[in-house]
Amino acid sequence: MKTERPPTLDPIAVARWQRIAPLASPWLHEEVASRMLDRLQWIKLQPQAWAHWGALRGGLRAHQKLVQKYPKSACFVIEDNNIKAQAATKVIAPKWWQAGRWFASQPRFEAPPPASIGMMWANMALHEAASPQSLLSEWHQKLEVGGFLMFSCLGPDSLRELRD
Repeated sequence: MKTERPPTLDPIAVARWQRIAPLASPWLHEEVASRMLDRLQWIKLQPQAWAHWGALRGGLRAHQKLVQKYPKSACFVIEDNNIKAQAATKVIAPKWWQAGRWFASQPRFEAPPPASIGMMWANMALHEAASPQSLLSEWHQKLEVGGFLMFSCLGPDSLRELRD
């Protein structure tokens, strides 16, 4: 009896890409994030807490718009290594002299507790995961009952379409 395994990427190739990927949001990721933001107009749920998975590569401009859309919500920023977390902190965290630092909810650069997130924002992260099924499971564990996931990823024909 043959058992089908879900598709995965070579873990060594994924680790290499994670090491050498630029510490910035690529244009395509920002564009996809802006289109995801447009779709939030139909979702009326105002989460108590939301998480931005891979904010540095997933869209820093989109992060600022999400903070404006959910100003009273707690925000968690989840990066897969300290270098990315530090680079994201430089852009996302308000500077000490900015008034918003003293009055607004500050982003937390840590993993949220299980079942505590009302919205998981994961732009262009799934296709970079060595094991997409494990990543989806991790997102599911972080979401509260009634929470929602906003994610995007490249599809099977994306590169062909971009090339054309």
